[in-house]
Amino acid sequence: MTSSTTLTNHSAPNMKSDIPPSVFTLRHTAQLEALYTIIRDKNTSRGDFIFYSDRIIRLLVEEGLNHLPVVPKVVETPTGAKYEGVRFEGKICGVSILRAGEAMEQGLREVCRSVRIGKILIQRDEETTRPKLFYSKLPQDIAQRYVLLLDPMLATGGSAMKAVEVIMEHGVPEDRIIFINLVSSPQGLRTFATRYPSLKVVTGWIDEGLNERAYIVPGLGDFGERRYCA
Repeated sequence: MTSSTTLTNHSAPNMKSDIPPSVFTLRHTAQLEALYTIIRDKNTSRGDFIFYSDRIIRLLVEEGLNHLPVVPKVVETPTGAKYEGVRFEGKICGVSILRAGEAMEQGLREVCRSVRIGKILIQRDEETTRPKLFYSKLPQDIAQRYVLLLDPMLATGGSAMKAVEVIMEHGVPEDRIIFINLVSSPQGLRTFATRYPSLKVVTGWIDEGLNERAYIVPGLGDFGERRYCA
C-alpha cells in the first residue's frame, strides 16, 4: 500500500533517472525543502537542527509504514456499522545503525507504540577499509518481523549494506526490510540497490553526489556531530 505522497525516482524533481525503482522519496514540497534548508545550514543551532530533523524523520517513518503489506480487517464502528478496513500483515521492529541512527528511534516510537528496536554498530576496519561489525543487539524474534532500518545518511552505502547483511543473517528476508534515511547520494543508492534489489529504500532527499572524501554534497555535515554535540 503506497501513499500518494510517495514518488518513484522517475518523477522526483532532484533525482537521477537511473536511480533504481526500489528507491522512493517524499514528495518535494516547498515545506519539505524549507525543512532541509534549515538543517543544511551550518549556522543552524543544535536545538533547531534537532527540532527540524525530527520533523523530517517523522514524515519518513510514516512513509516507510506505507510500504508495509496489509490484509483486510472488518471492525464495528460506534454507530453499529461495519467498516471494511485493513491492518498490517505482520509485526514490525526498528534497527538503528549507531550512533546517528539512534536519532530516528524516537520518530518510530511516536507512531508505533511499544515497538521493539535493535541496534547495530558498524565502523570501518582500518586495515581493510571495509565496514566491520562491532556490536549488534536485535530482537530475538526479528526473523518473524518486518524491519525498518534507520540511518540518516547514505553516502557510499557500505555501512547500510553491512547492516542488512547482519539482519539477514538473523533470518529476515531481504524483501521484509525497509531502509529509511534523510539524505542519500546517487552512487550509494545504486550500489545498495544493486546488491539488494528487493529491499525498499525510503529517503527524504537525493543529493548531487559525493566529493573526493566520500562526503555527500551539498549534504548537511556529520549528522551525529550536529545532533549530539553542543
